[in-house]
Amino acid sequence: MALVSADSRIAELLGELHQLIKQTQEERSRSEHNLVNIQKTHERMQTENKISPYYRTKLRGLYTTAKADAEAECNILRKALDKIAEIKSLLEERRIAAKIAGIYSEAEPPRKTMRRGVLMTLLQQSAMTLPLWIGKPGEKPPPLCGAVPAAGDYVARPGDKVAARVKALEGDEQWILAEVVSYSHAANKYEVDDIDEEGKERHTLSRRRIIPLPQWKTNPETDPEALFQREQLVLALYPQTTCFYRALIHAPPQRPQDDYSVLFEDTSYADGYSPPLAVAQRYVVACRETRKK
Repeated sequence: MALVSADSRIAELLGELHQLIKQTQEERSRSEHNLVNIQKTHERMQTENKISPYYRTKLRGLYTTAKADAEAECNILRKALDKIAEIKSLLEERRIAAKIAGIYSEAEPPRKTMRRGVLMTLLQQSAMTLPLWIGKPGEKPPPLCGAVPAAGDYVARPGDKVAARVKALEGDEQWILAEVVSYSHAANKYEVDDIDEEGKERHTLSRRRIIPLPQWKTNPETDPEALFQREQLVLALYPQTTCFYRALIHAPPQRPQDDYSVLFEDTSYADGYSPPLAVAQRYVVACRETRKK
């Protein structure tokens, strides 16, 4: 019943999103006439080689209108982004409900039967579709945006991806990519599934063994302070694996779609670090351990 309800709400939200996209195009088309007038006015000013009181007044009015048009379009786009976020949340809730009920789709079969290549593709898609934080002027990036840590009382929800510190078969400990199953407030512990062995490896872990992954990408052009900086110690997901390892930031992203360039600790190299490797923003988190001397 819950799955049917989610499907109905998703269909409703998709309809609303479609209308918002149409409104965006209409708003953009309406504002183009004003932008053309601004361009023509500047061309006339250059031809006459002077800025008369007439042109000054006219441009002030045109730019005021352009600013209002841009704000109106921005408001519509923010509403559309909110709809997309709600749709993604409902899809995730539906996936979790289906998982509990033992129902799987062709797009995401049980991971214990999933080929490794398929899993790596899903992880890559998850990184690419992580939403970009777009704040209002003067608004600071929220917790779990890029390198901004979660609030102290934050509790990850079922379905959220986290870095989890678990004991390996050899007795050593390692950080793995995991999915939250549940959280017990009484015990202050999480139940998580190893992302690489769904339904096979479930771990019960204290909060200090869990690091939530970012929920938004950071735009380096507007919020560089929300990124890990060069030579900062982090945990990063090693390419083509589901394990996090200690690494140094070699270079932060320069554009929203860029990855981090990181140097993994590796004793097989003379300087103790691997050559630079690319890791998506979604899979880089703060390291809770001190750097080895």
